[in-house]
Amino acid sequence: MRSGPPRLGGRENWCLRFPTLTYGNTDPKDGMPTRGGYPSEYVLPEKFTYHLPEGLDPAGVAPLMCAGITTYVPLKRWGAGPGRRVGIVGMGGLGHLALKIAHHLGAEVVQFTRTAGKADEARALGADEVVLSTDEKQMAGQRGRFDLILDTVGAAHSLEPYLSALAMDGTLCVVGVPPEDFTVSPFSLIQGAKTLAGAGSGGTVETREMLDFCAEHGIVADVEIMRPDEVNVALDRLARNDVRYRFVLDMTTGDGGGADETAK
Repeated sequence: MRSGPPRLGGRENWCLRFPTLTYGNTDPKDGMPTRGGYPSEYVLPEKFTYHLPEGLDPAGVAPLMCAGITTYVPLKRWGAGPGRRVGIVGMGGLGHLALKIAHHLGAEVVQFTRTAGKADEARALGADEVVLSTDEKQMAGQRGRFDLILDTVGAAHSLEPYLSALAMDGTLCVVGVPPEDFTVSPFSLIQGAKTLAGAGSGGTVETREMLDFCAEHGIVADVEIMRPDEVNVALDRLARNDVRYRFVLDMTTGDGGGADETAK
């Protein structure tokens, strides 16, 4: 049995004390609340800063630091690549980046979506196939097909259809955070020796690797840029699922200093 502190592998996001979140948390150094991307200034240790990849739009890169790293890490860890079939559940802010990344890793990528109108868009982003998750016949045809399924959905839904879609020794990895707990039948895991896993964000080593990968393949998020004084408009549209696929606030326009108060 290993004793003492865990190995330091650049995975700061799994800090045993719980990591300091960039938004809605308390800075352990000065006790001030963290406000994420809303402030006009941000002070942090050099270790946690990264060079903007050359040639990539800053607005498109910004969501890579959240949705990009959150999907890149499990795709790499569970071997998305040539000869592997990967399913992406959901095509929102997380899902559309997972689709792009899995495609450029070389995997055969299947997009699961509830919206038939997203099929052409999914193929344009890199999907080899699109499955309508509300169609029972299409879902029945997925049984035993996938080495890895990445579930990015943040709404309540069942995992059982996706566990059924896994091949033997396959992994279903959850990165979305639904408002309700999952219920899973033990036999859904036992039959086929399947794995149910989770992932979230990434450490400094993984983030630098992700940025290099995205720079090499020209991957950025699909974004809509808004002024700080439009933040509540963005939040209202987000609640209506009216976003393709991330909003980015341009803090160089409008009253950037007061955006954090506007967003409350």
